[in-house]
Amino acid sequence: MADEQATLKKRWYVVHAYSGFENFVKKALQERIRIDGLEDKFGEILVPTEEVVELRGGQKRKSERKFFPGYVLVEMIMDERTWHLVRSTPKVLGFIGGTSDKPAPISPKEAETILQRMQDSSEKPKPKILFEVGEVVRVIDGPFADFNGVVEEVNYEKNRMRVAVLIFGRSTPVELQFDQVEKG
Repeated sequence: MADEQATLKKRWYVVHAYSGFENFVKKALQERIRIDGLEDKFGEILVPTEEVVELRGGQKRKSERKFFPGYVLVEMIMDERTWHLVRSTPKVLGFIGGTSDKPAPISPKEAETILQRMQDSSEKPKPKILFEVGEVVRVIDGPFADFNGVVEEVNYEKNRMRVAVLIFGRSTPVELQFDQVEKG
């Protein structure tokens, strides 16, 4: 049995959890794995999040956003005991992929993409709200407050954008900070 165990590698599986209970499921799984003494069959358990930045009152604030809400990634060796442990954890709806009694792991490339996205966001957080060129926004602060405009250019490095605002019937480009506008 030991040789068979050595040849089995841990793979990443996607577990569907009740939305909003991802961290609860992560902690519950860790606790149950410890109690059952199955640490050798499990690796990391992750709630895929990324750091985001928003400007509030001129202050940059970092927060975390789940980019796969309702899902938990579990690195594990799939067998009857580990399958049952995960399936019987409160707030777990089941596995994603394969069949309910024989789940399929995600590919190493898919796992790497998710892990890389988490890594990248901690080094360089994304803005919480994304703006697109051509999108209509409403100016909420500054001399052009209450005007609507069309986004012409977005600079995430500087948290600024150029918006074409209609003033006296003429389209005028205005430089604004992200916290000076809201989505139309």
